[in-house]
Amino acid sequence: MAPSSAGFVTALTTAALATVGLLGYQASTTAPVKNRTDSAPAAVTSKVPQHRKDPAALPAASGTGARVVYSLDSDRVWLVGPGDAVTRTFKVTPGNVDPAPGVYAVSSRSNLITGTDGIPVEHVVRFASDVDGVAIGFSAAVRDAAPGPDATPLADTGTGTGTVRTGGIRESRADGDAMWTFAMIGAQVVVVH
Repeated sequence: MAPSSAGFVTALTTAALATVGLLGYQASTTAPVKNRTDSAPAAVTSKVPQHRKDPAALPAASGTGARVVYSLDSDRVWLVGPGDAVTRTFKVTPGNVDPAPGVYAVSSRSNLITGTDGIPVEHVVRFASDVDGVAIGFSAAVRDAAPGPDATPLADTGTGTGTVRTGGIRESRADGDAMWTFAMIGAQVVVVH
């Protein structure tokens, strides 16, 4: 008996759905990490308590593998190599615009620019773009003594704050050199509380 056209269409539809499902699964498992600030990041969405005896200890549940970990509450960064080995940790001075906790990827780098606060900075490593219209990234001031991120008044910023809105997370020049060497385009950045 010859197969009916309904059976043939059913077989083709089943094969097409299976192929689309397989391709969708493969795409989701091989897609690169993108800048994310959604409500359910792969990292931690609640405050990560630091070990009281060692505030420089790597936060628990801050991801795995080679990554940069940035703690909003501690104003501290960890450069983490393979095997979760911390290669360097240091304090930073954040700007007045913070990224949301989550997992990001380094999206751009600039060797030498002028920051939004008018301060020349080097080794800029950006990982979050357009957080309230401001790019977020690590940088080091070229001059040793630079005013803080709120020090430069503006006539009209459109925010009603009267200060420059900056996402620059300032490091010392030595720490900036280490970040520049460590965090290439695509490197994972995990932001925790």
